[in-house]
Amino acid sequence: MRIPPFKRYRHISQTFAVFVLGVVVGSVVYNAIFHTSFNQLWLSNLDLEGQIKQYEDDIDTLKKYRHQQTVIREIKIRSEQKNPPIDPAAIKAIIAKLGDDLDVLRGQNAFEIDTYSKFVRALLDKKIYKVRDKEYSVEIKTMLLMEGMLQIWVDVSPVQVRNP
Repeated sequence: MRIPPFKRYRHISQTFAVFVLGVVVGSVVYNAIFHTSFNQLWLSNLDLEGQIKQYEDDIDTLKKYRHQQTVIREIKIRSEQKNPPIDPAAIKAIIAKLGDDLDVLRGQNAFEIDTYSKFVRALLDKKIYKVRDKEYSVEIKTMLLMEGMLQIWVDVSPVQVRNP
């Protein structure tokens, strides 16, 4: 029995190989676009969940202290970053944990902010939060109290791992 020569099928196999290569490259490009858009959607969802939690806490505090003008009713935390840039999801998780730690300031007298600021700085200065198996240190840069809203600017930086 004779085997037919392969030269007859060379063009067909080349065309098929180019088609398969195109399918693979197209699927890689589609997957990259899909993951990028999904990551943006996920980060947006994390941000919105944090805002919802913040607004719910603010509503509860405002209902509780609506007749008192000199209390801290809202706490807003803003992050400043040094180099290197940190993952936005990690920043949001750190801010959420920091908000939980600072929740004790809600309802406190605004005229005694100097004692609270000293307390908060002593409590949270160089505090280490563990998020996504990485450790980050938080340093309070500025605290500003105006019309019942306490705004806090923090510097978040990754903890340098030291070898013993």
